[in-house]
Amino acid sequence: MYYTIALRDRVRVPPKLFGENVKEVLTNTIIESYEGMVSMDSGILLSLIDIKNVGEGTLMPGDGAIFYDTEFEMLSWKPENQEVVEGKITEIAEYGAFIRMGPVDGLVHISQTMDDFVSFAKTGSLQGKSNKRALKVDDAVRARIIAVSVRELGAAKIGLTMRQPGLGKLEWIEADSQKKEQQNKKEEKEDKKESKPKK
Repeated sequence: MYYTIALRDRVRVPPKLFGENVKEVLTNTIIESYEGMVSMDSGILLSLIDIKNVGEGTLMPGDGAIFYDTEFEMLSWKPENQEVVEGKITEIAEYGAFIRMGPVDGLVHISQTMDDFVSFAKTGSLQGKSNKRALKVDDAVRARIIAVSVRELGAAKIGLTMRQPGLGKLEWIEADSQKKEQQNKKEEKEDKKESKPKK
């Protein structure tokens, strides 16, 4: 899930940048220091939104730089257990599919791709035995997060499932929804026929 995070830090401006626009220097320093950082509380910090307040610059003994107390907002993405996410399949492997959601990829194990026996096809897709449904690269899907381990951006591990109703390839969800709607209409017609009084 995406969040807006309010942060405060004492941002260091080195002497070589003293003549530059302070807000621009702070913006560049915050972007370099924070974007891509992983926090247990805030998730993955993605982008600086705005600098809200810049305090007076202070000098520190033994350091020629100026430090500015700065308040700023950043966009953050924090995956949560049981959260439903949408994304695209970026890679298919014999053991499952990788789905791009937000700034990272999650893995849906082959056993969690659909409610069927699934095998890896020579075409590079995952194929259901009974329902003949297939997953391939670039398919848009909906999944639920079932495991999260994010210690650093390049080593994020997110486990997913697509076996529950309302999850899976978006085309399948739409087809199942239409099928259910038609079934409900058919049942309503039959109920109306049965409830009509006989003459």
